[in-house]
Amino acid sequence: MRRGLFRVLLTGAVQLAAAGLAWGGPDRPTEFTNQTSIINTRHNLTQRSATGTDLLSGGPNAGGAGQMDTTRNDYGQVCVYCHTPHGANATIAAPLWNRAIPTTTYQTYNLLGTTASQSYSQPGGSSLVCLSCHDGQQAVDAVMNMPGAGRYSSSPNFAFLETWKPNGSSTGAHGGLSASECLVCHTPGGIGAIIGPTATDFTVFAIGTDLRNDHPVGVTFPSVSGSGTDWNTPNGTVSVPGVSTKFFDVDGDGRMQKNEIRLYDSGQGAEVECGSCHDPHGVQSAGPGSSFLPSFLRQTASGSTICLTCHAK
Repeated sequence: MRRGLFRVLLTGAVQLAAAGLAWGGPDRPTEFTNQTSIINTRHNLTQRSATGTDLLSGGPNAGGAGQMDTTRNDYGQVCVYCHTPHGANATIAAPLWNRAIPTTTYQTYNLLGTTASQSYSQPGGSSLVCLSCHDGQQAVDAVMNMPGAGRYSSSPNFAFLETWKPNGSSTGAHGGLSASECLVCHTPGGIGAIIGPTATDFTVFAIGTDLRNDHPVGVTFPSVSGSGTDWNTPNGTVSVPGVSTKFFDVDGDGRMQKNEIRLYDSGQGAEVECGSCHDPHGVQSAGPGSSFLPSFLRQTASGSTICLTCHAK
């Protein structure tokens, strides 16, 4: 599903240059407001606002998100890039999941033999759903069930994704978060530099398959925790079919809220996963209407609050 991507991006860059337009600045912050709902965050992969406005339509980014229509399908729906009401992926315990799950063996952060000798495994379901985009091996628009009837594939591929042509035009390429695709432009010094400042830097979002420079995932939380240890004790538990979740019940109501750090147990003990610290829909920093915490964090990084939820230091 990747063929011709560099050609398409280079052509787009030349077209923008001819029009006297530039893609972003040295690094543009998001133009989404990061308030109210996922529609106003970078996880809105249509790149359009709640009102249908092209969020990149003014100023230095004149030309807009429509320029990205050459590299991904704009399905016109925000949720469909991850979820589908019918035909969901049944191989993983994730809500109505609409993407294939990686079968990659990841290079993990090996804690054995260190002072934190916890058992670890390959990333679990609550990390794989994130890695299905962020490891860069699959296109961001590679959904299994497209909007409309008769557009389903358990293994999305280029030909399948090209069946989405609501305007009768071919996308031409379907980019993923990798160096040869989205990051061709979305990295310092990418081909966007041909026409001046580069596009927004996406390198921090491209995790890849070597996870050793990221917080460990698939690592069990110490069973011995609390007073006298380096760990705080989760004080809440919620169980659903296939997964038992321990969480730090901040408000003491016995229910797991979006802003509460959690540990997922799919049969190997309570483990840290991507979803332990991140909520892909966003967590508001100070109640309704406020901005979401940066990086989709569940707790603020200010004062190391998110770290000190688990780590007693």
